Amino acid sequence: MKKWLVSSLFVLLIAALAACGGGGKEEAGDKGDKGEKAEGLLADGKLTVGVSAGEHEEIMEQVKKLAAKEGLEIDIKTFSDYPMVNEALAQGDLDLNVFQHEPYLNQQKKDRNYDIVKVGNTITTPMGVYSNKVKDINKLPKGAKLGLPNDPTNGGRSLLLFEKAGLIKLKENVGETPSVKDIAENKNDYEFVELEAAQIPRQLDDLDAAAINSNYAIEAGLIPTKDSIFIEDKDSPWVNIVAARTENKDDPAIKKLLDVYQTDEIKQFIDETYKGSVIPGW
Repeated sequence: MKKWLVSSLFVLLIAALAACGGGGKEEAGDKGDKGEKAEGLLADGKLTVGVSAGEHEEIMEQVKKLAAKEGLEIDIKTFSDYPMVNEALAQGDLDLNVFQHEPYLNQQKKDRNYDIVKVGNTITTPMGVYSNKVKDINKLPKGAKLGLPNDPTNGGRSLLLFEKAGLIKLKENVGETPSVKDIAENKNDYEFVELEAAQIPRQLDDLDAAAINSNYAIEAGLIPTKDSIFIEDKDSPWVNIVAARTENKDDPAIKKLLDVYQTDEIKQFIDETYKGSVIPGW
């Protein structure tokens, strides 16, 4: 009887200890589930934003300062080549990117099947035609070499600009992304040289003229409104955007960044810094 009683008490004691131990682990697990980790894109405490070198980087530095006052930390990653920025976003190395207009993004999505969407507007950077050989676009010689970006959207944008300048005529209904194959009239036998957008300013001495994106022109020390021999109107439809992966498009951190970006303080910085070469697009 005594042995049975002792054995029973021993079993009950072990069971009680096991129950206490199990309860402790479950409680710790519950605590871990609640956690202190923030939800959404701010899980690591900051937003990682990819930008192209030039005005996008400079403006984002100002946004970063204002955002810090609102409790939003921004980590800026700068790229020199366009295609790498969407790839980094798609792979999860970035939370957002700010460097492109929507037609470029749409073409990238078509070509590479990216699950990326526009979440807001930033700036417009009018594309211009530049030359180290002539001061008047109407003075270009016959057979002149004209440089333009080799990606479909900016290349098409360049051809539309050349047409507006009276250098060529394009086929009807070519849309926003014509190619050199869509040139219907080239009376002066211009030669079109397609190059990486970032490389065009460095190749300008080897060309008679070239269409250059404003960010690369500014980076090369050119002032679009002063140094271009022809430039897009200020009502250009090519507004740059903020892009994110579709899964994050409604994240509160993105809204917070957009609210900071689209403030009077940032607008004033853009107007004072770029004097019409870069225009707020919101």
